[in-house]
This record gives sequence, C-alpha cells and structure tokens, in this order.
Amino acid sequence: MSLASIEPATEDEVRQTVAVMGGEDWEMWIDALRDAGVLTEDATTVAYTYIGPEITHAVYREGTIGRAKEDLEATGLRLNDRLSATGGRAFVSVNKALVTQSSSAIPVVPLYISVLYKVMKEKGLHEGCIEQMYRLFSERLYGGGETAVDEKGRIRIDDWEMRPEIQAEVEKLWAALSTENVYALSDLEGYRKEFFQLFGFETGAVDYDADAEPDVAIANLR
Repeated sequence: MSLASIEPATEDEVRQTVAVMGGEDWEMWIDALRDAGVLTEDATTVAYTYIGPEITHAVYREGTIGRAKEDLEATGLRLNDRLSATGGRAFVSVNKALVTQSSSAIPVVPLYISVLYKVMKEKGLHEGCIEQMYRLFSERLYGGGETAVDEKGRIRIDDWEMRPEIQAEVEKLWAALSTENVYALSDLEGYRKEFFQLFGFETGAVDYDADAEPDVAIANLR
C-alpha cells in the first residue's frame, strides 16, 4: 500500500485526536497551576512535537496526528502571549525523530528512524533522548540570551536531522530499501535494541535468566 492511498481522516476522528494529542491538556494544566497559585510569574513551559521530512508527512503531518500538532502549536503561541505578560514563556520544541513508545506505533516512522539513525551515526550527529534534551536545555532554553525560534515561534532542535545533506542521504537509502537489504541500508538492529530498552530488556547489566522476586515492598506506598 502506498502512502498516497491512505484515506483522509473524518471530522470525528480529527476532533477526537486533537482533544487527546493537541494543546488542550497542556493549557488546562497551566490554568490549573495558575488558579492554585503555584505557577511562578517567570515560569517556562515546553511541549514537544515533531515535523519530520516529506517521507513521513502523509501519515504524520497530513492526518489526524498532524491536526493535533497544529493545535498544539497554536496553543503554544497563545500560552506564550499570556505568560509573557509576567515574564513567563511557553514554547513548542520540534525534536528529532527518536525511539519512543509513541513513534514506534506510527506506520512508516520506525523504518524512517532506522534509516536516519544509520546516516546520523555515520556522520557523528546522532543523539538519543537524553542528549537531545541536554542540548535543548543547555543551548536553547537556558544558554544565555534570547531563545532562538523559527518563523512560527518553535524551537528547532531537529536542526541536525533536517540538514539538507542528512536528508539527501536518507532519501537515497529510502529509495533503495527492500526486504532483502533493509538491515544493510538502515540501523534496524539499533532501533530494535532501543525499543526493547524502553521496557527494560536488552540491557547489558541485567541477568534476565536469574530468578527475581516480584513481590517487593515500596517505602511509603500503601
């Protein structure tokens, strides 16, 4: 099945997805913190999003997920206007493609990430979740001076992924992918390992054959 053959979302599907994945929950949390008197005047709040290349847009940006992301970005601008009146800030950070429970469930995206990882690792530009967040906080949010944003007010921490030379190499490999060569032209093994590590598996320091006691008391938990 080609990406072009995917049916467009219905209005109900869009409405439900925006309610779950858009900016509504974010705005409600900020409102609740403010109403409770626990939100400092100079608070900074950040929501994470993803844009990605044309390869994934048919599934990711042009479907219900994309509509939710548009709502999230609009909410970020609205919150920033409100918070900036007292010295606060609200940003949407556009992050690099990473192995997460969310990204692993979206069609096409895991395969794209596998190809991207191969290219970025070979170029010495690969970042995992921790490295990505460290760069966001140390160089963008709290690096001194004004936080750089794009024309839509978003922090672009996906800048290394979206470099033209990176995307050109990804597109070249993508066009050549087949069932027979997928392991050679992508880092599918690396993707698989990171996916299992999300759930505590394939971690070198753990003896998975050893007996474990499942009934463990947790302090302060009744």
